[in-house]
Amino acid sequence: MSKTQELIAIEEKYGANNYHPLDVVISKAEGVWVYDVEDNRYLDCLAAYSSVNQGHCNPHILKAFKEQAEKVTITSRAFRNDQLPALYKKLHDMTGFDMSLPMNSGAEAVETAIKAARRWGYRNKGIAKDKAEIIVASDNFHGRTTTIVGFSTDAQYKKEFGPFTPGFVVSEYGNIESVKSLINENTCCIMIEPIQGEAGIIIPPDGYLKQLRELCDQHNILLAFDEIQSGLGRSGKMFAHQYEDVVPDMVIIGKALSGGFYPVSAVLSNKEVLGVFGPGDHGSTFGGNPLGAAVATAALEVIENENLIQKSFDNGNYFMEKLKSIKSSKIKEVRGKGLWIGLELTEPARKYCEDLMGLGVLCKETHDYVIRIAPPLIITKEEIDWAFDRIKEVVEKYA
Repeated sequence: MSKTQELIAIEEKYGANNYHPLDVVISKAEGVWVYDVEDNRYLDCLAAYSSVNQGHCNPHILKAFKEQAEKVTITSRAFRNDQLPALYKKLHDMTGFDMSLPMNSGAEAVETAIKAARRWGYRNKGIAKDKAEIIVASDNFHGRTTTIVGFSTDAQYKKEFGPFTPGFVVSEYGNIESVKSLINENTCCIMIEPIQGEAGIIIPPDGYLKQLRELCDQHNILLAFDEIQSGLGRSGKMFAHQYEDVVPDMVIIGKALSGGFYPVSAVLSNKEVLGVFGPGDHGSTFGGNPLGAAVATAALEVIENENLIQKSFDNGNYFMEKLKSIKSSKIKEVRGKGLWIGLELTEPARKYCEDLMGLGVLCKETHDYVIRIAPPLIITKEEIDWAFDRIKEVVEKYA
């Protein structure tokens, strides 16, 4: 039995079966490359669902992590720490938002935005007690807590997990008329992904985000964008919503906010919205801890100092044009923004991902038919060419 087989056997015996990973056991990583326990090398074209935009084990973030870990890692929010103010300031300077509220996981940040929107609706809009509604979109993915899966339209995420939290209504993604039909006096927020990731890198029609902003202004509704996967340079902009020059009331971020070193998320907004929270209303023991704050500040510095947003834009266009050049009846569509690309096939994508793994490229299917291609933003054109040659080989194999 190989080391890989041995470790997989232990995992399958003692671990809950809540994921269906490819059978590669990664033991180390650097930049865009990862290595398995047999020392085989792979080019990472998933980047931990956009968590390592800065590349695996980025040296600047690693240095900040080590230095802070030797000083103090957690104080709880019962006391202040010297790293959180720097993160607050860095988020403000890079995004323009007045305030932020740090959490850990992306789902926690989504829950934070939901609580803020509801309380804002009661206090600022006069919505009747316990009647606040949030409009979401079909095929959404915002996390896996019971509140969040309750407004999912994917049956797998909901099956036998009810009863669910009320107060959410689902519009058709990209359809502004569907949104209009759901607005009423109890609507406090519209919350969507400006590009849907888990659904298969789905880009809404041009003008959709602007129309949402106009509707929110017209009806005194908050507009919240979940940029946990699409944000921090992944789409070729700091945030995907910037393609339409829209300014939302809240932005939810996570994943690449720590460069893969530590769970860090945040809600970005203004004082009117985040000001609804008072001491004890919301929080987390680990949210805003000094280790996470130091890591997040360093992660943001890397995005800025290494010009990763522009690299994502330029290399994303380069990668996408190469993928579009593949002539195959098995390819239904190539779409994306920046280094966030969906290669939609006419048949299930799993075997393609398994074959790519055999050639040294790690991708993962989503919604069965889409190969999600999202390498670290530090990837070079030469590395893109290397990955492309193997993607082309696999696609043409099944043509």
